[in-house]
Amino acid sequence: MRLKDKVAIVTGAAQGIGLAIARRFVAEGARVMLADIGAERGRAAADGLGPDAAFLACDVGDKASAAALVEGTVARFGRVDVLVNNAGILHAAEFLELEEADFDRVLRVNLKGTFLVGQAAARRMALQFAADGSRASIVNLSSVTARLAIPTAIPYVVSKAGVSQLTNAMAIALADKGVRVNAIGPGSIMTDMLGVLMSDEAARQRILSRTPLGRCGEPEEIAAVALFLASEDSSYITGQTIFADGGRIGLNYTVPVAG
Repeated sequence: MRLKDKVAIVTGAAQGIGLAIARRFVAEGARVMLADIGAERGRAAADGLGPDAAFLACDVGDKASAAALVEGTVARFGRVDVLVNNAGILHAAEFLELEEADFDRVLRVNLKGTFLVGQAAARRMALQFAADGSRASIVNLSSVTARLAIPTAIPYVVSKAGVSQLTNAMAIALADKGVRVNAIGPGSIMTDMLGVLMSDEAARQRILSRTPLGRCGEPEEIAAVALFLASEDSSYITGQTIFADGGRIGLNYTVPVAG
């Protein structure tokens, strides 16, 4: 068990990638605090993972809520060794019609939320390192859209580019405090969020035509990368964004789609 005796926080954990990560962490021996804005679904998700999982409602874009999440995790499990900043939202709109409020709303969750929860957790992790030398890991969820623009998802792509650079800056700032910081840049993963973009057959064809592996990824495949970055298997890796994207970033043409 690669996370035996570790305590992890996973935000946006009520469904999708976040829930898959929480489930994998519990299977690998961690005690996990699931956090989400959706309390009913979050509690149900935690209950389904057994006694090593718990739930706290959290608005990641609110400083007090972010701090309460870390404090509540320490109160329940005694410490924080791993944080996965997975909470994220998407708003689709044509650029000329994009409202300021929607731009702000997406960045508040995706980028500001990553900063606020990351800072709160890192403060606790640094204290633990000073006290007992224990090292910690933060994993942020970026996206292939940190590098590849989608003109109808401007706030999302901007926020994810920000997460990648925030990851790099956090890694440097926290390197001497026993905290590694990395990010995952998923490609097209079968979640409810992807369903917003893959709304019809033409959209499906477009997405698969830019994916050399010829299929969408599964949340469990992102969970496997998160486990690697959270564990000692990645002990000399910090400040990196790993793109789990089926080869999409390296592609400069489209590929035939089966069927």
